[in-house]
Amino acid sequence: MARRTEQRRAAVVALYQSDVTGRPAGDLVERDASAFTLELVEGVEAARESLDDSIARHASGWTLDRIAPLERNILRVAVHEMRNRSDIPDEVAIDEAVEAAKELCSADAPGFVNGVLGAIQREGGAPAENGDGPPAAANAEHPEDPE
Repeated sequence: MARRTEQRRAAVVALYQSDVTGRPAGDLVERDASAFTLELVEGVEAARESLDDSIARHASGWTLDRIAPLERNILRVAVHEMRNRSDIPDEVAIDEAVEAAKELCSADAPGFVNGVLGAIQREGGAPAENGDGPPAAANAEHPEDPE
């Protein structure tokens, strides 16, 4: 069985491919995917709007559509884990996301991912599903910021 890191990567890749192609992420997961990978993909898909709202609030100065699709899906998986997986400490979800960004994205992406997720963690995790919660506090700089 693949390590959880690899299972997370498989979920991120399926979600990324879904973003790019418009196909359902569930159709893009490998047939032999682990239950953990399937849970991540299904959980992100089910709560996408709420996850995206949380990410957008904490990506100071960035709209969701300006965040690269791969980074966006790394963030979605991590926020899903922070909200819904009590067996995974927030620090582990954040570290796994930063490592995925190091491996899969541009050189500045890990800092951006860390900043957004750190801001969500400082608020005590992601806001409730109804979207209520304190205002965004992050001042994460995105690697592709035109400034």
